[in-house]
Amino acid sequence: MNIHIKNARVILPGETAEAAQKVEKTDLFIEGSRIAAIGKAPEGFAAEKLIDGTDKLVSPGLINAHTHSYIEFMRNCADDLSFMDWLFGRIDPIEQKMTDEDAYWGACLAILEMMKTGTTCFNDMQMNILQTTRAVKESGMRAVICRGLVGSGNDEAGRSRLEQAYRERDAFADCDRLTFRLGPHAPYTCDEAFLRIVAEEAQREHMGIHMHLSESKTEIENCQKEYGCTPIELAERCGLFASPFIAAHCVQVTPSDMDILAEHGVSVVTNPASNMKLGNGFAPVPEMLKKGINVCLGTDGAASNNSLNLIHEMSLVSLIHKGTHASPQCISAEETFRMATINGARALSLGQETGSIEVGKKADLAIFDLKRPSMQPVNNPVAALSYSANGSEAECVIIDGVVTMEHGKVLTMDEERIYYENAGIMERLG
Repeated sequence: MNIHIKNARVILPGETAEAAQKVEKTDLFIEGSRIAAIGKAPEGFAAEKLIDGTDKLVSPGLINAHTHSYIEFMRNCADDLSFMDWLFGRIDPIEQKMTDEDAYWGACLAILEMMKTGTTCFNDMQMNILQTTRAVKESGMRAVICRGLVGSGNDEAGRSRLEQAYRERDAFADCDRLTFRLGPHAPYTCDEAFLRIVAEEAQREHMGIHMHLSESKTEIENCQKEYGCTPIELAERCGLFASPFIAAHCVQVTPSDMDILAEHGVSVVTNPASNMKLGNGFAPVPEMLKKGINVCLGTDGAASNNSLNLIHEMSLVSLIHKGTHASPQCISAEETFRMATINGARALSLGQETGSIEVGKKADLAIFDLKRPSMQPVNNPVAALSYSANGSEAECVIIDGVVTMEHGKVLTMDEERIYYENAGIMERLG
């Protein structure tokens, strides 16, 4: 479909990669799945749909670079627990009772929440193959899917999970909104021998890797006891960083850990709400940025964060570090916005396709209503998204050139059915 967005404020990239974003009142023209022109219509362009952008802000769609969509129905059922009690005492037992259909409906609810707050792409670590991918394909969302891997050496269970990851990738090869990575869960659920196998498989299959690293003090202490190194040093030793690598959390990292991440071009996903709620601390984001590490933003799952609203994370990531570093300049609104958009796209190896509004890129857009108290007066729209918005301002979402949400209503999903099914899951699971 050809779409004309008329007379909107549009967040555009600066003249260079380092320059600040600029906001211009202009028109956008979409042909098929891509942005065809900015400002002036392409020759012969005939709009099939006109969107009035008056009092609207058009942003690149937000990118949630780390979550677990399938456990969305576990929101508010494992609160106020220490990290290991939360994971192994509460979440894992529920996961063991889940069905594949449960995972599908959980993912549907997660996608609904993300889309309604302006997210157009997410990076997911999941356990029930074919279910999140099914929800993504049906909803029109864009996603990177990582089958969570747990293993010990070349054991049958670990090998089976690798084969499942390949089977899922191949089953959805026809959907270009889906890409795939390998997802070794963490150093405490994958031993060194299995991590080496994953590193070899990623190289052989030309796949990236997504893994939890250095999330808690307990993880660091146990890794030091078992392997005599930090989790990041272990990952390097196993060859995991030879493939495009996304490290989730990196809360408990040393200066030498950060040097390793920078040297190998590892992208780090900070998840401020989840890290605080589980008592794991604050990732040294300003220090990582200074070292040139590509830092992006994630929510983690609703079982730990309670929300998949990336707008909320944008506010947190800046305010937290201003406070902990006693420096109002340590993370700017501009840097926060980049973490939620182009940095996330680069981490997911999608920087040439999405993450910024440029001619030729995919039309993945979020349109925010400026006629909301939280957005008035319109002084600095980028700062408004980073500090003032709460997510409810998202009015329209376009993904791959398709309008998936309009006037706040998601067009590609049955909202009431999703609520009904998720309520039933938790009633059944107790």
